[in-house]
Amino acid sequence: MQRILAATLLVSVLAFTGVASAHEFNLADLLIEKVWARASIGQAKAGAVYLTIVNAGSEPDRLIGAKTPAAREAATHVNTMVDGVMKMRHVAAIEVSPGEPAVLQPGGLHIMLIGLASPLAEGATFPLTLTFEKAGTIEVDVWVEKAGAMETHGGHSPGS
Repeated sequence: MQRILAATLLVSVLAFTGVASAHEFNLADLLIEKVWARASIGQAKAGAVYLTIVNAGSEPDRLIGAKTPAAREAATHVNTMVDGVMKMRHVAAIEVSPGEPAVLQPGGLHIMLIGLASPLAEGATFPLTLTFEKAGTIEVDVWVEKAGAMETHGGHSPGS
């Protein structure tokens, strides 16, 4: 009986440390959730990935890299308004402080996809590898929402 209880507990712990749901991924003290992109319009060669990173630890970490087979390059960027004009610039890293989620969203921080291998189709998914300075590397699934979406609608499977 104790062996069954111990095995059940072990399976539960292992399940919790892996993927929490279709839109949540755990790496050390980090929770990566709401990972999404907008569908491409026409033959666009660029796109963006948005997500939220929650740090449940006591030390800050930094998102320092991203890559995906869906694009030639994936880089962290930020949009800012300067003299009434929206400008985008590369940022070397995105700080993820304990108790202060890093929110990558339209009009702000995001992961820019440059040189898309093919258009991003609504309802599809693609892999994205994120690299953190302390926590290491994790592969997450990016859900493609409709063109012009402002947030993910999560919890669905491709084509639903």
